[in-house]
Amino acid sequence: MINIGKINTLRVVAQYPFGYALAPLVVNNDENDSVIEIDDADEQQTVTLAVDEVETSLTEGHQVDVFVATDQRGDLYATMKKPLIQVGETKVLKAVSATNFGAFFDWGLDNDLLVPNDYQAQPVNPGMYYVVHTFFDDKTQRILGATKLHYFLKESSAYLNEGDTVQCLVYAKTDLGFKVVINEKSLGLIFHSDAFKPLKVGQATEGVIKTIREDGKVDVALQRIDKGGRDALQQAILDDLDAHGGISTLTDKSAPEAIYSHFNVSKAAYKKALGALYKQKKITLSPDAVRLNK
Repeated sequence: MINIGKINTLRVVAQYPFGYALAPLVVNNDENDSVIEIDDADEQQTVTLAVDEVETSLTEGHQVDVFVATDQRGDLYATMKKPLIQVGETKVLKAVSATNFGAFFDWGLDNDLLVPNDYQAQPVNPGMYYVVHTFFDDKTQRILGATKLHYFLKESSAYLNEGDTVQCLVYAKTDLGFKVVINEKSLGLIFHSDAFKPLKVGQATEGVIKTIREDGKVDVALQRIDKGGRDALQQAILDDLDAHGGISTLTDKSAPEAIYSHFNVSKAAYKKALGALYKQKKITLSPDAVRLNK
């Protein structure tokens, strides 16, 4: 079976003046997993690879890795070019043009990726970057894109648990916070109060699952706020003091940007950690320095 919108390993089954006919590998189910050769190319599902796509001639039986795409008519073709995105993936792409029926995005192939108007979360401006999900449309028999991510990604996920470390991709900013794609599988929200560092659409960042609400929707934080996270930050501060002669000029009065750059946490979390270490008599605080108690 040929997977449309994916990179396939196919074999040459016929050669023509204009290119090569490629077909899927047919594997025996025996212990050797040998490839079955089908002599008649007409009996197989094939896709054409243009002759100018290859640098050296191919022979029948030769295996190649190709991306199977669709043209404007919905016809399949193979290309040796590697796209920036495959069907089922969600990535950041640049818009290159807009028409009255949709917008086109650069996805690394000669033919730009169409995002129809019905699949746009907002009007697309050429030259700007957007988070795009790619899918195969059965109706048009074409590979299309969408910025309306909720059509394809759910706002809940059974595989996530509170405290999980996840990879996030910011796709929209709202009054509440920043909407994110979690692990390329589901959607979540980082509230403004949890966004202690600057975020922008298209930015990738690590996060932690903060809360899974009763309706299944997911809230994400940029740092661990549980006991394990607090303990880890306190130990990081002690280790940093020990590595720098027992003194640091990064105090609770320091700029949030400086604290984030050094410890990757918010100023509020850093101040709480300092307070806890002070109560434990592990450090001494002054307006201009933090000192490690020996």
